[in-house]
Amino acid sequence: MSHKVAVLGLDCAEPALVFEQFRPTLPVLSKMMDTGMWGRLRSCDPPITCPAWMVMMTGTSPGELGIYGFRNRTDYSYSGLGIATSLWVKHETVWDVLSRNGRDCTTLGVPLTFPPKPLRGNQISCFLTPGPESNFTYPPTLKNEITQACGNYIPDVRDFRTNDKVSLLKRVFEMTDNHTAYAKWLLKNKPWDFFMMVEMGTDRIHHGFWKYFDKQHPRYEFNADLQNCMQDYYKHVDASLGKILEDIPDDAWIAVVSDHGIKRMIGGLAFNEWLIQEGYLVLKSRPDKLTPIGKCDIDWNKTKAWGDGGYYGRLFLNIKGREPQGTLAPENVEAFKQELTAKILAIKDDKGQPMNSEVLRPEKIYDKVNGIAPDLIVYFGGLYWRSVGSVGGANPQIHTFENDSGPDDANHAEEGIFLLTTKARMKSGARGPGEKKGLHIRSVAKTVLKLQGIEPPEAMGGAAFDLTGLA
Repeated sequence: MSHKVAVLGLDCAEPALVFEQFRPTLPVLSKMMDTGMWGRLRSCDPPITCPAWMVMMTGTSPGELGIYGFRNRTDYSYSGLGIATSLWVKHETVWDVLSRNGRDCTTLGVPLTFPPKPLRGNQISCFLTPGPESNFTYPPTLKNEITQACGNYIPDVRDFRTNDKVSLLKRVFEMTDNHTAYAKWLLKNKPWDFFMMVEMGTDRIHHGFWKYFDKQHPRYEFNADLQNCMQDYYKHVDASLGKILEDIPDDAWIAVVSDHGIKRMIGGLAFNEWLIQEGYLVLKSRPDKLTPIGKCDIDWNKTKAWGDGGYYGRLFLNIKGREPQGTLAPENVEAFKQELTAKILAIKDDKGQPMNSEVLRPEKIYDKVNGIAPDLIVYFGGLYWRSVGSVGGANPQIHTFENDSGPDDANHAEEGIFLLTTKARMKSGARGPGEKKGLHIRSVAKTVLKLQGIEPPEAMGGAAFDLTGLA
């Protein structure tokens, strides 16, 4: 028997908040836990919105997708960087598989769905949508239909890295209400067997307000107007989920899921400044002010490696025969990777204590490595530190507490959430199997297809979750 399946995504929702700290104030999510299965969901490496949601919906890895973050090298030149879009996704998504099996699908705001692509049903693209003037729907006629009913679409919070926190908080709540109205309209007015939405507000509230909530944050700041905003927003999201459930049938499967979690950000590690100090990266001239590495005058004939900034560090090698002015002989690459890894792991924090960083190799963590992956992936300080790619200024420091891309209080954590139940179970109070251990993001796609009674394609990785106790 085939059931409808609704996947309600909360980007960056943190398991410690949903399952523990805030649970008493989240009646909808708490009821899902009581009546269904739930657990921490191990994200992909790296645990980044792009590619994590597509890892979840294709059952593949970032290596197979060839997507390692928002920005990716598109060739081996020094300037070839591209922003990932839906056109980069070459693997079948859950809604692709269901569409060709005659199922009606609706997606709203799922990352890496801009520009929207054809499916059997309706699609509204994601937070990467440039604005309401864009062609953000499939079919194109849906745009006029839904904006007339629900107002202009808000794909993301405008200027979420700002110091004007009061205005930002207002915009986060407004965006969530906008998405809730869009979801309810789609559920009521369009046929669906599979419905999926992703709310970005959980991510934006974490990055914008974590230091007002987390008293262990090194820059914790008491603010009477903001101290409760984290809990207030989670309660608002829980109530929004309740409104959306009103338009979902009792026998439909309901999953609430996040792509990764969150943790306080202690600071940033200036990756390229460190490479310069170690003699691996050489500039022809040093910029007077903080400057993105891509805008610096690099002496490539003397450079062996350079890095990129973001929530994790990406390190690239300047290899002879691969990069235009490569300096590193291919036969020396392995030894050089080992040398770099040892030195990175030895970097101390600002207090001289071990950082407990981690260095990953794409060829070892992925079955396939498509596109142009970083040569090394670095989690500084267990992801409590971000990677800062910019260089310059009078007094360069390896440890920095100012983010070069704007105010940001938090970094991504390796585990998100997964909850699964039905409204019928929630209404009856049936006891669910409870917490499940060892859940992985790659298994979600096959689980959805299993609930729909559809055989997954061979290319889809992961193994469907054990649903014993829910049938």
